[in-house]
Amino acid sequence: MIKRKKQLLLVAHCVLNQNAVIRDWERAQGGFNQLVQAMLAENLGIIQLPCPEFTFSGEGRPPRTKDEYNTPAYRTLCRRLAQPVVEQAKEYQRQGYIVRGLVGIGESPSCDTLGNRGIFMEELLAMMSEARVELKTFDVPEDYLEGHGEKALLEFDCFIK
Repeated sequence: MIKRKKQLLLVAHCVLNQNAVIRDWERAQGGFNQLVQAMLAENLGIIQLPCPEFTFSGEGRPPRTKDEYNTPAYRTLCRRLAQPVVEQAKEYQRQGYIVRGLVGIGESPSCDTLGNRGIFMEELLAMMSEARVELKTFDVPEDYLEGHGEKALLEFDCFIK
């Protein structure tokens, strides 16, 4: 019988679905296969986060800065999208699972977790903190291109191990 590893990662939507990014800004044909394969090789469960930009403005949206997204309506949407994710993480923790971390997108106005933290990640991480779910973070670098990101893959490998 196979036993669950009981370890999970929260992952920005576009790591698994580059179709959600702004047109002509995609960096893979579908998802970041090499990053996903690394997660699967570690037997980590993957919780795909919703894409707040796609939800807010659709597939054909123009590029926007963090300041342009920083509106009450967008923050409200981000909190609404984050709430079920927080509830899932809390439930997993109650059941003895380890939420290993959060994978964001560097330089994203919504999903950067490190530098100039994106709006969605600001809201999500604040809600996680309130729920006592602590997360280490990793951002897929802005210059990562599927099939040409050896340095980022090595760093990601260290992050998930």
